[in-house]
Amino acid sequence: MPYFDTASAAPLHPVARQALHAALDEGWADPARLYREGRRARLLLDAAREAAAEAVGCRPDELVFTPSGTHAVHSGVAGALAGRRRVGGHLIVSAVEHSSVLHAAELHAAAGGSVTEVPVGRTGAVAPEGYAAALASGTALACLQSANHEVGTVQPVAEVAELCGAAGVPLLVDAAQSLGWGPVEGAWSILTGSAHKWGGPPGVGLLAVRKGVRFSPQGPADERESGRSPGFGNLPAIVAAAASLRAVRAEAEAEAARLRVLVDRIRRRVARLVPDVEVVGDAERRLPHLVTFSCLYVDGETLLHELDRAGYSVSSGSSCTSSTLTPSHVLRAMGVLSEGNVRVSLPAGTTAQEVNGFLELLPGVVAGVREKLGVAEPVAAEPVAESLEVDALGLRCPQPVIELARVITSVPVGGTVTVLSDDEVARLDIPAWCALRGHAYLGESARGQGVAYAVRRLR
Repeated sequence: MPYFDTASAAPLHPVARQALHAALDEGWADPARLYREGRRARLLLDAAREAAAEAVGCRPDELVFTPSGTHAVHSGVAGALAGRRRVGGHLIVSAVEHSSVLHAAELHAAAGGSVTEVPVGRTGAVAPEGYAAALASGTALACLQSANHEVGTVQPVAEVAELCGAAGVPLLVDAAQSLGWGPVEGAWSILTGSAHKWGGPPGVGLLAVRKGVRFSPQGPADERESGRSPGFGNLPAIVAAAASLRAVRAEAEAEAARLRVLVDRIRRRVARLVPDVEVVGDAERRLPHLVTFSCLYVDGETLLHELDRAGYSVSSGSSCTSSTLTPSHVLRAMGVLSEGNVRVSLPAGTTAQEVNGFLELLPGVVAGVREKLGVAEPVAAEPVAESLEVDALGLRCPQPVIELARVITSVPVGGTVTVLSDDEVARLDIPAWCALRGHAYLGESARGQGVAYAVRRLR
């Protein structure tokens, strides 16, 4: 049963498993102690730090291990802001950062700081000029992910780091998704990573802070990990994380080339095999193993369940799931379709046969979900009115868009359809439907308990 969700968590690498078993026997003691068991544990910790620092591209004394990638992000943001509090309280983030960064930004804003979100284009990439415009005399920190976790778009970190460096502002890079594929380019100041994203064990994060960056760890003082990550570290997991990072890096170039071919196949064939689908993210500047697409008129939760029943484990940034009633913040910031969203992220070793099997199965699964929702191509008929209003109050994604598609041919070319909806997802998916189907989105207006979305038929 193929597992296609390595962007959430990669399977444990064989080297990580071997290193973990060995370290359980040799690295159980406190590395801060001077007796032989402690010295043995300290040697393992130092070797892991050196290996991880080499992969990151920093000095060993600039890197500490944390209990998770999220912990590393929160510690990095809080420490950098506190270290530069005299400069000001302005924080810059991109609109598509991982939730750990955005949650840290929300906490900073709640404490009285200011936050600027830099927008992205439809591919999910920021423009360096957006960061240049946001930088100000009171900017304490800027954050930019190395690559997006939902759509795979690689960000212009080197260019943004150069702009931030010229302004004297440190740049924190969340490299969780990309670190297994190679070091982050550019003169970044702070970097975070998460071992379970590259095949290490869960519960290990990395936090690298360059020398010269003003950094003040928050929370009670602790003598471990330079005071930046308190508590007794999970040394066997740390050893396994460092060993697996070195191992995946040795395989990265060849595996990236192989997986990129398979992902290109998915990008091409999904668009050809499945009607009304939008493949999102940058087609060139992207992670080699990840592709995301959204299907019109599809309930995302049902689609993922059907794929799971067929043996394929995939993920989604779709709003149409039971866990959220709002669109993914990444898809919303990009302005792309969110309904029926599928993220495929291939683990190392994925075969062409597995990908081909997925592509053979997908059109039938999507068609089956659409059939259950009563979706059919609109039948050409004589228009009945110059304008129509569709009451979709109480209907959830993707029903408001389905209702729109059903009546669009009931108005003449140039006529309008207004959809009244109280589903937040409609704000994203109705404009995206217009872009896909070649109609004009005219905007929205408040209407009682809902919002009226106006569409002009163009063909």
